[in-house]
Amino acid sequence: MLQIHQLRSNLRMIPKDSYPSDVKILRVVSINVNGLRSSVTKGLLEWLEKSEADVICMQESRITHAQWTDKFKPEGWYTHLFPAERAGYAGTAIYSRIPFKSVQDGLGFELADSQGRFIAAEFDLGLNQPAYICSLYLPSGSSGDEAQARKDVFLEKYAQILKQWRDENKSIIVCGDYNIVHKRIDIKNWSGNQKSSGCLPHERAWLDHIYDELGYVDTFREVRPEAELYSWWSNRGQARAKNVGWRIDYHACSPDWKTRTVNAWVYRDEWYSDHAPVIIDYKIS
Repeated sequence: MLQIHQLRSNLRMIPKDSYPSDVKILRVVSINVNGLRSSVTKGLLEWLEKSEADVICMQESRITHAQWTDKFKPEGWYTHLFPAERAGYAGTAIYSRIPFKSVQDGLGFELADSQGRFIAAEFDLGLNQPAYICSLYLPSGSSGDEAQARKDVFLEKYAQILKQWRDENKSIIVCGDYNIVHKRIDIKNWSGNQKSSGCLPHERAWLDHIYDELGYVDTFREVRPEAELYSWWSNRGQARAKNVGWRIDYHACSPDWKTRTVNAWVYRDEWYSDHAPVIIDYKIS
């Protein structure tokens, strides 16, 4: 049996039984599905079945409760949807093999909650405190100045909530599409995007703040320091084929998850969206 540090060198997702027999793995996936109905037609649910994922955090579900019929809820999964008030827009969902202890929708402010941008699911994982795994869809500012202003308001309000969670010593994994690259390594065309929403200096400074000052951990980079590992590609100019991408999908975790992080991947063998699934394995025993 290979040791964990040897398994990290594999850039393709490995079976969970590849780990030592005394290691219990929690596999958490984040994916912006760019429309759940569309991604399901492309085979997303079939991939969920073979992914060995324990929890899947989805963003931009773009589906109402009325549209979210049983065909979108595979057998053996606990599912929760938080749709936007506006049909066909935003929204988040969490699918889990593990029962929810509780689920909370929203962050407590209108910009987030009217658009279904956040779900927190509480789990009993046998650790010394409850664990919260969350799906976050942070707004994009790419459509213009007004959109960027709304995004900046969201960042300000959300940072206050992130601080509160740290003050409470909450054990939390916030998966999601943050719509921001952090560092030069996280985007192919760094110099050409310095004035683009998602790569603006104050946005990247916001990520510095939550990681360096509040103490959250970008667990993907803990085990994958390699360059050119992106999670989103434009549909223009063969960006995906040329790997001209952005890493804007994160697991931002409280510090207790840092030493539990054992492996991570961006899954690119099949495509269900313009984003790729970001998969991280955490050791919970």
